[in-house]
Amino acid sequence: MFNIVKRTLDIILSLIAIIILSPFFIIISLLIIIDTPGPIFADIPPRVGKGYKPFKMYKFRSMIKDAHRLLKEDPRFRNLYREYKNNNYKLKNDPRITRVGKILRSTSLDEIPQFFNVLIGNMSLVGPRAYYFDELDFYRKSKIKLTKRDVNIVTSVKPGITGIWQISGRSSIPFDKRIQLDLEYVRTQSLFGDLKILLKTPGAVLSKKGAY
Repeated sequence: MFNIVKRTLDIILSLIAIIILSPFFIIISLLIIIDTPGPIFADIPPRVGKGYKPFKMYKFRSMIKDAHRLLKEDPRFRNLYREYKNNNYKLKNDPRITRVGKILRSTSLDEIPQFFNVLIGNMSLVGPRAYYFDELDFYRKSKIKLTKRDVNIVTSVKPGITGIWQISGRSSIPFDKRIQLDLEYVRTQSLFGDLKILLKTPGAVLSKKGAY
């Protein structure tokens, strides 16, 4: 029953959000095209979905074209890639971010295309973070000792646009704490809990805490 109600709310609320935000989709798309060459949507690797299945997560492009490939392959970014892996797969001062991208990231407007992911059904409004495959693989082999059981629990539900990690500090939260928050969400999820997270999300976004 919980899953049926949750999915119904996902469809209704994501449709409402897409309709309300439609002017932003047009304006942001034009700004991205004018600012730097490249696609409107980010060319990012697949994310881990429910059941450890890959899916394409939609985000407005906030970086230069081929940013993720260049980070791993371009010698100019060798030190940056090392920092990326040592800093919980986040960078506070990333030279690949565009001028428009800085605004999109600080306001979380780069995330709004994910409402289409919710409508399609490979994401939910509330859930664990949508991790990269290499991100989970890296931490399973690291000192954090992320277990297969932990991964199975976190990926037993759809990832969310928002979640406990979002309202608790986003990118400022270290990876091990992020995983623990996601595990806590999966184990205790409820419609009331989802509603509380949804109501707290606008405040978390406006505070810009951990937005980089």
